[in-house]
Amino acid sequence: MTPSVTLRPARPDDTPDILRLIRALADYERLADEVTATEHDLHEALFAPRPHAHAILAETAGKPVGLALFYYTFSTFKARPNIFLEDLFVEPAHRGTGIGLALMRTLAQRAVAENCRRIEWRVLNWNQPSIDFYQRIGAEPIDDWHTRQLGGDALVSLAQGTSHG
Repeated sequence: MTPSVTLRPARPDDTPDILRLIRALADYERLADEVTATEHDLHEALFAPRPHAHAILAETAGKPVGLALFYYTFSTFKARPNIFLEDLFVEPAHRGTGIGLALMRTLAQRAVAENCRRIEWRVLNWNQPSIDFYQRIGAEPIDDWHTRQLGGDALVSLAQGTSHG
């Protein structure tokens, strides 16, 4: 990592830059049409009295160029917290400089300091550069589990006790 990079927890006035980085990640992942978050939504999620998520920024020359956005989950079998890394993103011009590794190391340090059992995340199956990066730092795929999600009309139907489909 170049000496001009600083890692720090996000502050409320970083909200526009965090949203900018999230949109850039969505563009990279070919999911830009799924971003509906507003600055207000993001500010509430990250900086409310009981935040739902946390963010670490990497900046050069005072401008955020990288982001790790995460939240806590819980392992019932171990009765310990986990960190779920929702987004890790470094602007293309700053990739290969060690910023991603520094963000992951900072997150790992936090996990160890807070007695977390692990850090988990998802990666798109076509994103080979990220898969390769994660393998280099020692991450392993989870082969025995399938990711599922329930949203939209199916979520509403379940909540209301009505039939879906």
